[in-house]
Amino acid sequence: MVETDDRPIGPAVAREPVTDWVRCTRCSELVYGKRFARALHVCPDCGGHARLTARQRLDQLLDPGSETALEPAPTPYDPLDFVDSRPYRERLAEARAATGMADAALAVRGRIEGHPVVVAAMDFRFLGGSLGCAVGALIARAAEESLRERVPLLIVTASGGARMQEGPLALMQMAKTAQALAELDEAGILVLTLVTDPTYGGVAASFATLADVILIEPGARMGFAGPRVIEQTTGERLPEGFQTAEFLLAHGMVDAVVSRAQLRRTVAHFLRVAQAGRDGADGEPWPDGDGEDPAGAAPTGPPGAARARDPWETVRLARHPDRPSALDYAGRLLEDFHELHGDRLAADCPAIVGGFGLLDGRPVMLIGHHKGGGDLDERRRRHFGMATPAGFRKAARLMRLAAKLGVPVVTLVDTPGANPGPDAERGGQAVAIAENLRLMSGLPVPIVAVVTGEGGSGGALALAVADHVLISERGVYSVISPEGCAAILWKDPAAAPTAAAALRMGPTELSALGVVDTIVPEPPDGAHTGPGEAAALLRTALRSVLAELRHLPPDRLIRERRNRYRAFGTAPTHDGELARAHPGAAS
Repeated sequence: MVETDDRPIGPAVAREPVTDWVRCTRCSELVYGKRFARALHVCPDCGGHARLTARQRLDQLLDPGSETALEPAPTPYDPLDFVDSRPYRERLAEARAATGMADAALAVRGRIEGHPVVVAAMDFRFLGGSLGCAVGALIARAAEESLRERVPLLIVTASGGARMQEGPLALMQMAKTAQALAELDEAGILVLTLVTDPTYGGVAASFATLADVILIEPGARMGFAGPRVIEQTTGERLPEGFQTAEFLLAHGMVDAVVSRAQLRRTVAHFLRVAQAGRDGADGEPWPDGDGEDPAGAAPTGPPGAARARDPWETVRLARHPDRPSALDYAGRLLEDFHELHGDRLAADCPAIVGGFGLLDGRPVMLIGHHKGGGDLDERRRRHFGMATPAGFRKAARLMRLAAKLGVPVVTLVDTPGANPGPDAERGGQAVAIAENLRLMSGLPVPIVAVVTGEGGSGGALALAVADHVLISERGVYSVISPEGCAAILWKDPAAAPTAAAALRMGPTELSALGVVDTIVPEPPDGAHTGPGEAAALLRTALRSVLAELRHLPPDRLIRERRNRYRAFGTAPTHDGELARAHPGAAS
């Protein structure tokens, strides 16, 4: 029988008194204590975020009076009888006396801006926030409570890694906690991580990075091996800012860097999305798409209602640099949009953007190409909307998250094509596109794709395998650019206008071919002349389509989506025109 620790510990943590003056550990400036407390322990001079105790985290995040403590199962006490320069038991007793905590974490049920949540918060003061049996048991207990109550789980991390003094039993806590989060994945329950400084080792390589959404405080560091270990092992000097929040964001490892003052609001956004998605899954209908649009837009016209235009002129308008792109539409279509970042592997492609927002009070996952507008430097930074493999992987990650929470996916397509650079090829561009096509064909939530500008080849299709495809009145969608087609088949790039006509890439031709379902009107002189009006017209179309799709069960969505794409190119009519054989299309 293992010895367990069941001794009373007393109150969770006493609130710490406010000292008169505090010295910032980052810039060394003195800050008046009460001002520092009001600023949530953030230095007003340099913005440095001081470390907080687990108790302070809970006090800052939770609605007052909403907290109920969770107790873990008993765990072994000094299971190895470990002794280094001092017995482990002495270190434990000292940590308990100093912190008033049983171990390096607290777990509670509570609410954030009225939304129910289970929170597990780690405390670095307790043996460096190390992951031992007691912490592993508490994280697992929090996950079990989240599963039982079917409410989201938020884990606040602060740790140097697994606890050496508990040996292989500490190592096993990585698997235990990963397994607990896997059960929440299977149940469709949102998991959030708030990474604070520092988060390393076994915690970073388990529950800290397995969350659906990873938020991180400015300047916080996270990694598997610490910088000192890396430098000693490799003999290389690490770059400035290595493993910091900003570095991790740029390299696709976290979703957002969030200042402490914005944490409650940001976490509440995701809790609201999870709750609204769950309510929708329980049968609440989408707002009626036939009613008057809040923005006052006219109803969308029937397929093929767009005015016939010169094909080359349509191409030129689709490429207009001032044409609204994904982030422009996100700000006008959605309430409370929060962009998520990164493929969790290597990078955050700036050409693909995405995140949750509310359309008429109901959550959608919006994902799209973003070209960057009329600013040439910004367009270059965004790769002119040409996604890298990391961009397609980011899109896939966000689609899976939407499916987990039962939230519809809306994609906005506007790209000349996938990124053609050598780095993209080395990164597996073709595989990334193919994986998205397969994923979208079986995603169990409604998918609505909108070609808002250019729909260029596989880079467009990787976001456009959908239940319903819309195209803006000046949009185009093609297997290749007119210039590329002209160079290959006409042997003359100047033949691009001729190729544009031959490719039948304009809205009316695409509608006749059955490739698109609905043409969305634009302002008379193009979307770039009235972005607000263009967004209102698109909102009307989206509301109508989502209202139709929302009530369909997942198996029917998937079946009809697959039938749609299976039918393309297989049913010519007697007069040679391609029949529109997919469900819901006119013949």
